Amino acid sequence: MGRHEPAALIVGGGIAGMQAALDIADAGFPVYLVEREPSIGGRMAQLDKTFPTLDCSSCILTPKMVDVGQHPNIELMTYSEVESVETDGAAFDARVRRKPRYVDVDVCTGCGDCAEACRMKGRVSAGFDAGMANRSAIYVPFPQAVPLKYTVDPEACLYLTRGVCGRTFKCKDACPANAIDLEQESKLIDIRVTSIIVATGFDMMEPQTKPEYAYGIYPEVMTALEFERLCDASGPTRGQIRMNGKEPRDVVFIKCVGSRDPHTGVPYCSRVCCMYTAKHAHLVRDRVPDANITVFYMDVRAFGKGYEEFYDRVKHERVTYRRGEPAEVYRQGDKLVVLAEDTMLGQPVEVEAELVVLATAVVPRTDVEDVAGLLGLGRSPDGFLQGGGARPEVNGSLHPVDTNVDNVFVAGCCESPRDIPDTVAQAKAAASSALRVLVRARKAAPAEKGGGE
Repeated sequence: MGRHEPAALIVGGGIAGMQAALDIADAGFPVYLVEREPSIGGRMAQLDKTFPTLDCSSCILTPKMVDVGQHPNIELMTYSEVESVETDGAAFDARVRRKPRYVDVDVCTGCGDCAEACRMKGRVSAGFDAGMANRSAIYVPFPQAVPLKYTVDPEACLYLTRGVCGRTFKCKDACPANAIDLEQESKLIDIRVTSIIVATGFDMMEPQTKPEYAYGIYPEVMTALEFERLCDASGPTRGQIRMNGKEPRDVVFIKCVGSRDPHTGVPYCSRVCCMYTAKHAHLVRDRVPDANITVFYMDVRAFGKGYEEFYDRVKHERVTYRRGEPAEVYRQGDKLVVLAEDTMLGQPVEVEAELVVLATAVVPRTDVEDVAGLLGLGRSPDGFLQGGGARPEVNGSLHPVDTNVDNVFVAGCCESPRDIPDTVAQAKAAASSALRVLVRARKAAPAEKGGGE
């Protein structure tokens, strides 16, 4: 094959993928960053604040997103998926399918007139807000999206699902740039790269797996991610913690929902739940000063720098920690009751609640099997992609980003549950490992072409 500039492919545009892309691009190598959603940002974009410093998540993330979008060495391929990967031993030939946005991104200015005019305005569940708000059929996931280009949801658009959208296309008529093209088709793009980093992230366990907590039955029971959007200033309530139109005075948090539970198939600790629950308890105390706050827990694992101190701080903010796993959530009058055994007291307790927040387990993405099959990667017994230990000749403790495939690396929660600082650290390690491959390939290129000097 002809000579090509060594390049890296990064699959996943969350904080791990973005950090790895910037590190490699800053070193002078081309990067293809492929993200299946319309915008980069990943799960971190949905968060209000980060623990233990309580820094604004968007304030940290948004500048990094802009850097990725503007970097001359990064080709950002959003709303795209890697369809196939083949290797000849020296490099990888990947085929990427760019899904149709039904909007010309070169023309779209992100003004939002189309979404305002859409006949489905306010009728489509917004995934970014964890289903707690509605949007139009044509949308951007959130105001800080990169790229800030609109996308038509093919499952919600009346024309794309039914072949008709009234007498006229209101979104097209409203677009001053004439950017909407409802006949747009997907495109296949072939790229050749020398190394690959997989940073596809994670999912949260479906709370219905624990039916005793009545999620989906009582609207006052929500997941931690839904509560996160409730707290966010850009969320559906503009940061006000409200339930049934009023501030809840009795709030109960239940940790380890599904984690460390062989009955749910999640025997491991999800690592982040203890700390984000402490963060959520702090946010309730800050915004609803007279609330009664109870946290049910198995154990408290505050392992990171500053984590134990943050946990101690929250305990002293009139937050009651009760050791015990609740058995049931049921309604009594106009309130919910959380029934549990306090294992420290050795007796059952009933705690009234106007809001119950479930810290559900971190689990592998639903498409992890497809990603593993695409690249020939191994998986650990917990279902995540296998790092270091997948190769007999590699010491897993020393090479956690290596996989069983040469020059393919993992970063972030696709390998195991971890917090944001650990995710960034592993992303930088994966970028370093990929750079070693890229530098070696660049040095070898002249010799392949003409015998060297």
